[in-house]
Amino acid sequence: MTLRFCRYCDEPITDPDDVVHLWHEESMSGPGRDVWAHREHADLVEPDTALVRILARVLIAEWTRP
Repeated sequence: MTLRFCRYCDEPITDPDDVVHLWHEESMSGPGRDVWAHREHADLVEPDTALVRILARVLIAEWTRP
């Protein structure tokens, strides 16, 4: 059995019926990883803001390029 941790509270999720798969995070040095949460915490988890900022910078650079 794979041990999964909740992204919101950092506690292990021991009940298989309580686990929610949120998304898959890509990695530069490997296959990436899946992000999990307890069912009651799934709506409380927000994406990593660093990734959003990086994407925004890339898009702004592309749009403002002559």
